[in-house]
Amino acid sequence: MGLTACSAHRPVLYPNAHYQSVGETVAARDIEECESMATGAGVDQQTGGAGEVATGAAVGAGVGAAGGVVGGAISGGPGIGAAIGAASGAVVGTLGSIIGRRSTPSTTYTNFVDRCLREKGYEPMGWQ
Repeated sequence: MGLTACSAHRPVLYPNAHYQSVGETVAARDIEECESMATGAGVDQQTGGAGEVATGAAVGAGVGAAGGVVGGAISGGPGIGAAIGAASGAVVGTLGSIIGRRSTPSTTYTNFVDRCLREKGYEPMGWQ
């Protein structure tokens, strides 16, 4: 009975007495209002940042290089294999960090929105 959205993470609300008295339409409007308040207060909705993307690239490069060494050793060129593995791993790690960052709201953002909703009488249960 909670509210969810298909395209973005949204809070799921427990159908307490307040939720039942105001209905789904008002609850959805209240969620939007709380999200706007969070954004207006300067809370970043996205997790991570440049540091997280750089970490993803470095981890991907390391894993790719290790895999490349093994593949290169089998084929007779561990150095070239390591270089190719590191480059492709860095790309995969970077893209993974960027894509993951878009899909998950930051803890600060979810805490802000949850508190706003609790002050309005709702019971947020989590995010989907």
